[in-house]
Amino acid sequence: MKLIFCIFLILCCDQLKFVLGLNNGLARTPPMGWLSWERFGCEQDCDVDPDNCIGERLLRRMADAMVSEGFRDVGYEYITVDDCWLASQRDSRGRVQPDAVRFPSGMKNLSDYIHSKGLKLGVYADVGRHTCAGFPGSQGYYELDAQTFADWGIDMVKFDGCNTDVAGLNYGYPTMGYYLNRTGRPILYSCEWPIYLRPVGVKPNYTAVAETCNIFRVYGDIYDSFQSIRSITGWYGDNEGDFASVAGPGNFNDPDELVIGDFGLSRDEERVQMGLWAMFAAPLLVSADLANMNSASKALLQHRGVLSINQDPLGIQGRRVINLYNQNFQIWTRPIVPIGSHAVAAIYFVMHGYPVRVTMPLCDLGLNATGGYNITEVFDGKYIGAFKSHQNFTFVVNPSGIYLLKAMIL
Repeated sequence: MKLIFCIFLILCCDQLKFVLGLNNGLARTPPMGWLSWERFGCEQDCDVDPDNCIGERLLRRMADAMVSEGFRDVGYEYITVDDCWLASQRDSRGRVQPDAVRFPSGMKNLSDYIHSKGLKLGVYADVGRHTCAGFPGSQGYYELDAQTFADWGIDMVKFDGCNTDVAGLNYGYPTMGYYLNRTGRPILYSCEWPIYLRPVGVKPNYTAVAETCNIFRVYGDIYDSFQSIRSITGWYGDNEGDFASVAGPGNFNDPDELVIGDFGLSRDEERVQMGLWAMFAAPLLVSADLANMNSASKALLQHRGVLSINQDPLGIQGRRVINLYNQNFQIWTRPIVPIGSHAVAAIYFVMHGYPVRVTMPLCDLGLNATGGYNITEVFDGKYIGAFKSHQNFTFVVNPSGIYLLKAMIL
């Protein structure tokens, strides 16, 4: 009897280890793509707004634009629909199904179309009984839903956390991850696990989250405003629970979508979001109309210098190292290749007045290489010069602006 029990215990522990380890080989650098929620919300009336309602027409249109407008060429690849794509009921076999009116061709046909463009298709689901908008959730159907997504050729699942309790969250997220893995199809797993624990007083175990999910939200939803970006930046700077330390190839913290190309940000403010998301090693999921975007926003989203920071293979999340003037002036650093080099971002959150000037030696930022650094401004590609770590460097930053640098080790 003892032998049988020991064998059973070993098998259970081995199974548990597999559940907790994602091991899907994805997200070695932060994923890049498009996500519907912030820009297109839950619009379901395709008679009134056929181009912008949540349906296959919108997803095909965004896939076409991702290719024709050059986004795919610089690394954007996921086309992901958020909430409100599902039918109100499961089918006769218990499987989730898309709304038949808004997705008349079905999800397999849609995924084939997306794949024909050299892109990947993502869908939204929920760990609870219902999605946040009231559509069928995955609770009680984790295995079936994972297999359904794999059968359709889905490449990413965004898994929300509405309509369940703490026990449901802590069971559901690793369980869905296990079943996604077991399908044998590489499916990027995007979780919102941490942001549903904190409001009920539970500290997230970021190590466990990173072992389960490829990308994971650590703060509330973004809005199309500079204040929203500042709020997210504050959370990342404070780094409560040290979530920054778990970020790396295969698992990245997610500050939510890029709202560049929408309505609420100035040119400088769009640069702030793009630069900070690069420093955060954040997923770059654009929530905007890719087919009707102004040229400046499109060029910013496709800026190869900024993208090289975001996609740096070390995958180390940047940290706030300077925080002055009531948190209005901040400097962030992020290690990049070659080893010993850094990306540096200075941000000025005051939204009026004139540019701020701040001077300090590079060593105050943790840049201590004895040979010094070659420093280049990233957005305009201007070479600034060679600096030793003890030398002063002056940051000049516009109101609601950013000064983004690469300091390459000499």
